[in-house]
Amino acid sequence: MKFLLILTAVAALAQEPAWVTRSNENAQLLIRLQAKFGPEGASAQGVPGLDDQISDFPADRAQKVRAEMIRVRDLLKARLGTETDRLVKQDLQILVGAADRQIRQLDANEKTFLPYADIAGLIFFGEKSLLDDQVKPERRPAALVRLRKYTGMEQGFTPLTQQAEARFREKLRTPGLLGPSKEEVEKNLQNTSTYVNGIGLLLEKYKLQGYGEALTKLREQLTEYDAFVRREVLPKARGDFRLPPATYLAALENYGVDYTPDELTRLAHAAFTEYQQQMQQIAVSVAKERGLPSSDYRDVIRELKKEQFSGKEILPKYEATLKLLEAAIREHHLVTLPERAAIISIASAAETAAQPAPHMQPPPLLNNHGERGKFVLPLDTRGAGGAELKYDDFTFAAAAWTLTAHEARPGHELQFASMVEHGVSLARAVFAFNSTNVEGWGLYAEWFMLPYMPNEGKLISLQFRMLRAARAFLDPELQSGKITPERAMQVLENDVVCSKAFATEEVERFTFRSPGQAVSYFDGYTRLLALRQDAEKALGPKFNVQRFHDFILGQGLLPPDLLRKAVMEEFVVKERS
Repeated sequence: MKFLLILTAVAALAQEPAWVTRSNENAQLLIRLQAKFGPEGASAQGVPGLDDQISDFPADRAQKVRAEMIRVRDLLKARLGTETDRLVKQDLQILVGAADRQIRQLDANEKTFLPYADIAGLIFFGEKSLLDDQVKPERRPAALVRLRKYTGMEQGFTPLTQQAEARFREKLRTPGLLGPSKEEVEKNLQNTSTYVNGIGLLLEKYKLQGYGEALTKLREQLTEYDAFVRREVLPKARGDFRLPPATYLAALENYGVDYTPDELTRLAHAAFTEYQQQMQQIAVSVAKERGLPSSDYRDVIRELKKEQFSGKEILPKYEATLKLLEAAIREHHLVTLPERAAIISIASAAETAAQPAPHMQPPPLLNNHGERGKFVLPLDTRGAGGAELKYDDFTFAAAAWTLTAHEARPGHELQFASMVEHGVSLARAVFAFNSTNVEGWGLYAEWFMLPYMPNEGKLISLQFRMLRAARAFLDPELQSGKITPERAMQVLENDVVCSKAFATEEVERFTFRSPGQAVSYFDGYTRLLALRQDAEKALGPKFNVQRFHDFILGQGLLPPDLLRKAVMEEFVVKERS
């Protein structure tokens, strides 16, 4: 199957339209900039020649990045002014927009925050992106080179921890800058040993030789860095997790959200109530089928959660559910599926610390050589004080339906596979990438698969849809101070019926992990659902759902406004003829 994927990718490259070739030449300007200042991320995306390179943090880094970004942004703007091809112009608008957002983000960070960094998490990402089953064996030794550079063991390199300490202390001389939230700092301190142990396990798993000295050095340096953080960063940390209003609005923009916080809360509260009502109707049927004493949806969900998969059952159960979903997709001609299998895996402790929710690990979108996306399931997390919290939200039969539809097929795995196998411009694959564009499809995929799920699956699918509505009002209401984290936990545990582990992860997401990101699911889903309804209305009996979905996936990760333009001006016009 991997050979088939390589052939498909090569074939797509050979047939690349002329406009894509021209667009990609423009995108290379930003890709080279990413490679220069963030080689780990660029390498993970597929840029070659960067495996042994690392990010560093000299005193003038922000100024250099900003100057380079402005130079590239202005060059792209000049090209936009003279470009005549409609599609290349669209992509130039995406690239200019991406550069503008990064410049605004750099400026906001410089003017607002002290430069605190989660160094252990950054190093884990740099190592994990090379130590993976899908990374070619000959590339993996570069992880040890990176580790030696991170720790300053290679000539000409200063330990990353020392650089981070120096940057923080320098900015203490600038009055008015805000420290990180106290919750964020404490969580990072809690995760340090998990990250270091995770790196050690990966180095051992892939049998890298001679890593002991560098790993010992890393452990020592991170112990010292944590002491610095407790001594110098925590006293400057914010007791109030809330971002300044302008910073929060910028975060929403960066995640692709195009609703205002007030619009979000109004729409999301209404949707939350609607989903509760739909859930209650299905809960009555499930309770009757199972002979349960209560038909309240909360009680029914708690009963379903009691049927937890054991460790060895989890992957086979999810893989079986995937096969059933794929069969329904093919039978009802919902979207075109590839022949190869999707990948599902269980997260390690370190992976869970980095991302404590079910997620898709995307494949490299540049120079892909057969690597595939991977649906990753976490099994536990940690709460305040480091107490282990167990999820019960993902490892029972009813939950497997909606999670597989969202993260695997027809959701994210198919979304990324389509870009890799059929080819889209780099602007649409890489620089239009944001949570609204990506997560909107994932939640929409859950929606159009719901009719083909059993009643238990439908109930949990609606539960997760209700969760996305809850995110869309809890996130902005927490940031505005209208509710407290304790009240958000109550909504999630009592009304959404999340485990304490899941509710904890969610509140951390809203407050310090990635404020603004969680609302993108609801935003993207509502935009995509409205677009489908308009396309159906315009085409009437000529509307073909498989061709519609294939067209959507073929556009890459276009923002909602450009996607609407493409559907109504290209897809609808073609389908009418």
